[in-house]
Amino acid sequence: MTDPAAVHDLSDPAADPAAVAEAAAAVIRERTGVERHDVALVLGSGWGQAGDLVGETLATIENTDVPGFAAAAVEGHSGAMRSVAVGDTGRRALVYGTRTHYYEGRGVRAVVHGIRTAAAAGCSAVVLTNGCGGLDPAWAPGTPVLISDHINLTGATPLEGATFVDLTDLYSPRLRALAQEVDPGLAEGVYAQFRGPQYETPAEVRMAKVLGADLVGMSTALEAIAARHAGLEVLGISLVTNAAAGISATPLSHEEVLEAGRAAADRCGRLLADVVRLV
Repeated sequence: MTDPAAVHDLSDPAADPAAVAEAAAAVIRERTGVERHDVALVLGSGWGQAGDLVGETLATIENTDVPGFAAAAVEGHSGAMRSVAVGDTGRRALVYGTRTHYYEGRGVRAVVHGIRTAAAAGCSAVVLTNGCGGLDPAWAPGTPVLISDHINLTGATPLEGATFVDLTDLYSPRLRALAQEVDPGLAEGVYAQFRGPQYETPAEVRMAKVLGADLVGMSTALEAIAARHAGLEVLGISLVTNAAAGISATPLSHEEVLEAGRAAADRCGRLLADVVRLV
């Protein structure tokens, strides 16, 4: 017999990820007082301040109060989710101040739980942001880049069993076009997700470049796959926080990631706010 206490434990093989997402969405509805949210935002490293410019926060919920969620595990992330008014449109954004990374060891189900919860809460689109290493020397720290495609180097997937999902246009051409209308200077690139938590070696970066990557990081790809499976339209935006290993002689550090985010907060915040109004 299944232990009732394990029902919301995503690490338990007996747990049903869809049921846990529905339970989480029910708590969000209760705590925010609205039946559905329209778009979800996942704020990655360096994006915390940018998220403040999206709109007025009408409700804040600690992650630990919602089934399947955990406290923030990375410095610079907020361990809470917010229900944010999208301008005067009457629409709501569900803004996650953190994400679960694959390197935390909680399993892929936990990594994509926020995405499945967003779908259960009514969202039709998700904006996935991250801080990453850039392979193009022209992209200085603080440069936002649209994700046009990804390379999943984690060796994992959020899909279970014979679940075949077409990823041909995973990163929505429509949403990318909207983002480029908002900020015509936006470049596009292919993002490669490594497992982490260590930064990539120069040799790994060279390998990623040979494979076709322009950006390297430790998130996003698994969430994007889960979003497509859940029927969400996906927009991915990377903030180049540093040159990837071997591209620059400067050693990599998480403080550099946070500083790049602070420097780019205004541009990225306005970009997020304007894009969310159009999604």
